[in-house]
Amino acid sequence: MASWRNRVFSTSLALAFRVGLFDRLRLLHAQSLTVLNYHRIDHFDSPEFDLFKPNVSATPQEFSRQMDYVRGRYNVISVQQLAAWLKGEASLPPHAALITFDDGYADNLTYAFPILKACNLPAVIFLTTGFLETTRPFYWDLVAYCFHHTRRDSVILPGLGERFWNSVPQREKIMRAWIEMLKTLPDDEKNARIENLPASLGVSIPEKRFAGLYLTWEQIRTMHRQGIEFGSHTVSHPILTRISLEQVHRELTESRRTLEQEIGEPVVSLAYPNGQATDFSPAVVHAAQQAGFLLAFSLLPGPTRYQTVRRSPFTIRRIYIGNTDTLPRFAAKLSGLARLSAVF
Repeated sequence: MASWRNRVFSTSLALAFRVGLFDRLRLLHAQSLTVLNYHRIDHFDSPEFDLFKPNVSATPQEFSRQMDYVRGRYNVISVQQLAAWLKGEASLPPHAALITFDDGYADNLTYAFPILKACNLPAVIFLTTGFLETTRPFYWDLVAYCFHHTRRDSVILPGLGERFWNSVPQREKIMRAWIEMLKTLPDDEKNARIENLPASLGVSIPEKRFAGLYLTWEQIRTMHRQGIEFGSHTVSHPILTRISLEQVHRELTESRRTLEQEIGEPVVSLAYPNGQATDFSPAVVHAAQQAGFLLAFSLLPGPTRYQTVRRSPFTIRRIYIGNTDTLPRFAAKLSGLARLSAVF
């Protein structure tokens, strides 16, 4: 039944796209800021891909199609332009858009950057500074790697209990459920639960498996010289409402200081890790202001009216782009439908 509903929904989106419905809806948002959120751009559908697939927003081919769509319909601005507008030093064009990436994966340079350059589009990458130039994986990639390479058909997962599977889709469903549960835990508890996973699944991880996974500072400086901006995604990617305010201040101030030292100019923007409504708070917003940021982004679906951005620059909405987004679905999200329906 769900499969049938999905086909009907996809067919309806494709028809609406062909007749120009989303372009007409877009006209309602001329005075709104449309912020796109990406994470990775990679060939997640390759059999060799063994990390967390949901963190890949698009293949290079899909990303190229999406950028063609955006540049033909939106005025893509930079964070500096947005900050200047907030300070009353500039105006915003109608249909302003921002292109953002989270985390700092190296494929942002390998695949996304050439496409952005070819389309003459600016973008901002929010970096998790504590992972750069390390071989330490994000926990979701470590979990995905272990599940991908296991030859076992069951595992005892702390918090979920014993789980069994007899197919790859079942195994991936269990993996995703556990990762979602891990998101809710403090880092110490999360790391303790993950620590024994390789042994539990009978997986040995090569020493340098995660080397080169993230951008280097030299690559970051090179991209910055060619128009890519960088913002903070904290030091270690904690859910900021699940750590102490002292830790929040440290995550924000240290990441901003490191970024400014490495790229040599003020860093004004922050993206909250995970970015849902429970992942930031008035206290977190205040900490971001104290750390010297001028604006911050959530992952609540947009777009956001200009007047709302000006009134609340530390809760700017972004549209999450996922690797199941066909071009019609992508267009529907940007048209504002993502704010109205949970199906996106």
